[in-house]
Amino acid sequence: MDRPRIGDWRGYAELTRLQDVHLAEALRVAARSPFYRARGDVPTNRAELRQVALTTKRDLRDAYPFGLLAVDRAELATYHESSGSSGAPTSSYYTAGDWLDLAERFARKRIAIEPSDMFLVRTPYALMITGHLAHAAARMCGATVVPADNRSLAMPYSRVVRVLRDLDVTVTWSLPTDTLLWAAAAAAAGARPDRDFPALRALFVGGEPLSPARRDRIAALWGAPVVEEYGATETGSLAGECPCGRLHLWADRALFEVYDPLTGRTAPEGRGQLVVTPLFREAMPLLRYNMEDEVEVAYGACGCGWSLPTVRVLGRTAFQSRAGGVPLTQTGLEELVFGLPAEFGVLFWRARAASSHLRVEIEVAEPHRAPAVAALVAAVGRTYGIDAEVVGVPPGRLVPLSLLTASADVMKPRGLFREDEDWDKALSYY
Repeated sequence: MDRPRIGDWRGYAELTRLQDVHLAEALRVAARSPFYRARGDVPTNRAELRQVALTTKRDLRDAYPFGLLAVDRAELATYHESSGSSGAPTSSYYTAGDWLDLAERFARKRIAIEPSDMFLVRTPYALMITGHLAHAAARMCGATVVPADNRSLAMPYSRVVRVLRDLDVTVTWSLPTDTLLWAAAAAAAGARPDRDFPALRALFVGGEPLSPARRDRIAALWGAPVVEEYGATETGSLAGECPCGRLHLWADRALFEVYDPLTGRTAPEGRGQLVVTPLFREAMPLLRYNMEDEVEVAYGACGCGWSLPTVRVLGRTAFQSRAGGVPLTQTGLEELVFGLPAEFGVLFWRARAASSHLRVEIEVAEPHRAPAVAALVAAVGRTYGIDAEVVGVPPGRLVPLSLLTASADVMKPRGLFREDEDWDKALSYY
């Protein structure tokens, strides 16, 4: 099946016609899914699709493991499960054809993946799709992959720093937070991220909301642009950055709606929860799948000329909290923390929202502690109208130095030990 490429349409009217052409086949595939047949949801066009009930994460969990399978199991290429960050994990599975679509979408980067790249993949290679997706896209583009995994005992932060430098890594894929941990680990090793890693030309990030202030701080720390990606294990890549630096939904590969949980209505744009219907999904079709991510979607002109809607990802609805009666999001607080002057050196923080108050802790060295605390208290007050308890803690309190400097602690199981060795690790893999 021919999949659209950027430039195949001019304007939103042509994009809509292109969507309708591919939607017809997507709906035929969905009709083979036991889940949708059982619900009686077998639409044949866009108008009928709008009447179909939203597919929820609960639906996916109830259908575990293969309730949405639309092909013979022998046609599957991979099986995955989500991280379960907002509840029990959900199952996802893909054919080889699905993987062509997945890799192509991930490779749509404003800073292209090149054959000459040394690409460090620092997200999980376990059941989640993220590491496998970046690996597949990088190989499709001819790049050399460094499969660094994430939080692996074999790949501590000190080893990541060594690999980044010694292999002249040019591009990376990770959580935004991980890039801050690398910077701290590099500093602990006596290196400067913006000086001692000259080959690095881009940091690809995704997997968590990214405020503009944190994005700018990461870019300044490493002296390299930060390129954001948005997606999920259930869907693969859903949005990426254009040459103008704006995040666009891949509306040529999926239909998108914005759902208002208060009214139960959906709209093409506005603020609410993102709903997605993939157009090129063979193994596990999804009709109007509610991502439960809070987003802002807008249609309009962009200097890139892509004619794709833009999106701001505000965070998982389940992760929102209230303090003093005021709704808070991690992205909103993060913008304030990283809005502190860079010379304060604040990289790591945490917050606890209670019904009556908000407590925020920030790692900050003693000379900058008092002004950093005062500035953040004032910023929270201006933004949210509440008095926050901000506490400055010494560096190493939230992210221990031992985490940044530890060496690999991995061993194969053994039976025979010398007298001076720890034989309690006889059957351990760590």
